[in-house]
Amino acid sequence: MAKQDFYEILGLSRSATKSEIKKAYRKMAIKYHPDKNPDDKTAEENFKKAAEAYEVLSDDNKKARYDQYGHAAFDGPQGGGGFGGGGMDMDDIFSQFGDIFGGGGFGGFGGGGGHRQARVKGSNMRIRVKLTLEEIAKGIEKKVKVRRKIQAPGVTYKTCTTCNGSGQQMRITNTILGRMQTAATCGTCSGAGEIMKSKPNGADAQGLIVEEETVSINIPAGVTEGVQLKVGGKGNEAPGKNSIAGDLLVLIEEIPHDTLKREGTNIHFDMYVNFSDAVLGTSKEVETVTGKVKIKIEAGTHSGKILRLKGKGLPSIERYGTGDFLIHINVWTPQELNKEQRQFFEKMSKDDNFEPAPNKSDKSFFEKVKDMFS
Repeated sequence: MAKQDFYEILGLSRSATKSEIKKAYRKMAIKYHPDKNPDDKTAEENFKKAAEAYEVLSDDNKKARYDQYGHAAFDGPQGGGGFGGGGMDMDDIFSQFGDIFGGGGFGGFGGGGGHRQARVKGSNMRIRVKLTLEEIAKGIEKKVKVRRKIQAPGVTYKTCTTCNGSGQQMRITNTILGRMQTAATCGTCSGAGEIMKSKPNGADAQGLIVEEETVSINIPAGVTEGVQLKVGGKGNEAPGKNSIAGDLLVLIEEIPHDTLKREGTNIHFDMYVNFSDAVLGTSKEVETVTGKVKIKIEAGTHSGKILRLKGKGLPSIERYGTGDFLIHINVWTPQELNKEQRQFFEKMSKDDNFEPAPNKSDKSFFEKVKDMFS
């Protein structure tokens, strides 16, 4: 099933400002909040959709990738896109409210589930993965070794005495409208509701150790230079029994090919043929990004002719089909001739058949370039 457009979820146009995005999300969060809609699965689903949309559109980098590639920019294995169709954790969603509701928590609906304990999330890790054109064409699973922080075996925790495990501290403020109660994240446990009781030798002050792990990354076909994938839960862990690990962010780098040039989903290849083959015609074998193909060069082929192999380029990451493989014919003119060869060409230079005689079907260089980009 196709995913709903993030702008459509929040009721916005693609030209919406950051302020408008924030305002639209706040409105939906209030409308569909679980405390206002107990046991309402539809409201809960709308609440999650709004949170997913806001997580992307409120981040400049994520928004730019979404505007360019749509949901495909985040699709991938192991939560590679970060969303996986509405599977956000409710605690992750509530963690957004510090920004949306001024850092005072969401409370104030009454009748709800009280204050929600925050789940502390570990820091993200970033790596670069280099890919060849052949790997980009087919998609590939890469296994990489990363050194990430994890909770040390044997570390124990106890309830935070400052907030009594709630993760929040209540403050009462006198205002012109009367006494107002607000909730703020506990400064002792950072909202986790627990603090470290004991840690084994070798662990740092947070009870974490560094361990090397092999992570499998399934990279979809058609990715481009600069695309960033996310492998959920493979970043650094955080202290606490209820904490969640950060994410592994994978930046794609494209290895330049020796003979092929990429242009979006199209691939360009310069083929050099000798003068005799151009005159008489021949067959050639060409190595594309998906394997070898045999092509026919017609007799009388001119330098600059472009042969197009439909669908032999790269797949679109947005699933809009596959590009083409464009072969640019270059007739190679010999630089040195022996006596016999020179005599032959001197004789042919006076032959009418060797006189240039382009017809209307022969396109100029500029027309070919125009056709190529149209």
